Amino acid sequence: MEQQELPLAMVRGEAYTALPSDLFIPPDALEVHLEEFEGPLDLLLYLIKKQKFDIADLPIAPISEQYFQYIQQLEYRNINLSADYLVMAATLAYIKSRMLLPKPEVDDEEEDPRAELVRKLQEYQKVKNAAELLDQLPREEREFFVSGLSLDEDSDSADKGFEQVLLADLISAYQQVIKREAAFEHHHIQREAISTHDKIKALLEKLTYYMRPMALVELLDINEGRQGVVVTFLAILELIKSQMIHCLVVGDHIEVSLHD
Repeated sequence: MEQQELPLAMVRGEAYTALPSDLFIPPDALEVHLEEFEGPLDLLLYLIKKQKFDIADLPIAPISEQYFQYIQQLEYRNINLSADYLVMAATLAYIKSRMLLPKPEVDDEEEDPRAELVRKLQEYQKVKNAAELLDQLPREEREFFVSGLSLDEDSDSADKGFEQVLLADLISAYQQVIKREAAFEHHHIQREAISTHDKIKALLEKLTYYMRPMALVELLDINEGRQGVVVTFLAILELIKSQMIHCLVVGDHIEVSLHD
């Protein structure tokens, strides 16, 4: 079974297997776009990686030939070369001529003519790797965006109308709670002593569980009676002293929340 000839193009549903005789193609209609480089060092690194050469033991001859071929292609495309590319071409030609000269028989070892170029390539490679790592980091207005919302001083913010709680406010609030609790007290039962340490732990667990400011009344256990109120009051004072919680006056009651 013979394979059918594939059409060159489809124009309005009609297949064309050959170019029309009157078709004119300008000489510059088809162009090959070569990879762009940031400079001569970037081009050399590309050629080294492509051929898997060792930078520390750089073979000058094949690298120079490939570099000159790239320069010739750019000149053929009428692209104005920057001075850096021409300087690097001259440097490679100079190093290549130095490598071809016979080494003098002297005791002092002559410096490798490739040493300076290798050093520059290694430094450029480090800078390029660092730039690639930085480019992978989250960037503002690329991976994330900053909210443009801002609260003015005159706007209704969440803290507007709140005041810092004084010790006298806490005492007054607890006195009101004790009076309210006493109104429902009919008989007294001897209870086990409530530990302030356990109460501190219980308050922190409760605030952590709800993760919101809680009214003072919500932190009290009515089943603990007057002793529970006193121990809760002492536990809150210890937590305020340790800067683990803070209190705010909100309207006619006190709210307790974890310290940020």
